[in-house]
Amino acid sequence: MRVRITFSKFGPLRYIGHLDLHRIWERTCRRAGIPLSYSQGFHPQPRLSMAAALPLGFIGQAELMDMWLENEEEILKILNRLQENAPPGLILTDIQSIELHQPALQTQVLFANYKVEFLDPVDGDEIVHQIDKMIFSKTIVRTRRSREYDLRPLIDSIKYTVSEGSFTGLAMRLSASPAATGRPEEILSEFGIKPEDTRITRTGLVLKTE
Repeated sequence: MRVRITFSKFGPLRYIGHLDLHRIWERTCRRAGIPLSYSQGFHPQPRLSMAAALPLGFIGQAELMDMWLENEEEILKILNRLQENAPPGLILTDIQSIELHQPALQTQVLFANYKVEFLDPVDGDEIVHQIDKMIFSKTIVRTRRSREYDLRPLIDSIKYTVSEGSFTGLAMRLSASPAATGRPEEILSEFGIKPEDTRITRTGLVLKTE
């Protein structure tokens, strides 16, 4: 049986890395008595597959993970047992049974949606100018790990958010395919804003089937 879980990751778990989160899920399944399926070979591993790694410090509002089980189980029972045994900061919001032979979840991710909240006041006119400049640019050359790349194709959309007349943040949709991943902190760097002066939430992932 293969199930797809949607979950939120926040609080202290914001600072848990991808591999540690994988281990947390494994322990949660074990405590909940969920019969995980394991890979074959000399070092069997639990068959858990997350859609995309979430950077340290980011909040995950609708993360996706596929889980393979040895036996058929009732969906709602799986959801309830996992939530009862999950640590603080890990909330399950949805679970679906999917076909066993669907493509790997990681290969189906096209975009990631982000919400960036400013922790301090910003110059709204400058933000609007920077967004227009970025959107109408043909290329935005940056360097990552000593290699140049073009940031512009990784940006699907970017907008500013306003509350009570003040610029409160940004809404972004960035490429999240395995071969081309856009990062919110790189956009903020172009704007001259430090990531530590913001709160970043990945609000959802867009799959090829959507």
